[in-house]
Amino acid sequence: MSSNIYLLKNCQQCNKTFTARTTVTKYCGSSCSKKAWKLRKRAEKINTAISVNEITSNSKDNTNTFLNTNKEYLSITEASQLIGVSRWTIQRMVQNGRLKAVPFGRKRILSKKQIENLFNE
Repeated sequence: MSSNIYLLKNCQQCNKTFTARTTVTKYCGSSCSKKAWKLRKRAEKINTAISVNEITSNSKDNTNTFLNTNKEYLSITEASQLIGVSRWTIQRMVQNGRLKAVPFGRKRILSKKQIENLFNE
């Protein structure tokens, strides 16, 4: 919306002085506006990548902590990570009867001794 006011402002991108017709104008033209937008998007992508790296490094730390604990019972996901196979491999072993999983709430848990016995057979 244009008005009858003329303000002298400095462009936030190139620091040149320009005449603005609104109070919220930040850039001297479309080229500076596009450059600033591109820098903002690049910064967002970098911040997203940094936060994803932090999340994955935190999740790796969490997996190591449960493997080091002396739990007697493991979820299917924990058992698969302990052995180094996929969850579906553990699921197939349960369906074939090689492992016995007991429902515990919404999860199914396995005895750690069963997994140790797999390697002793």
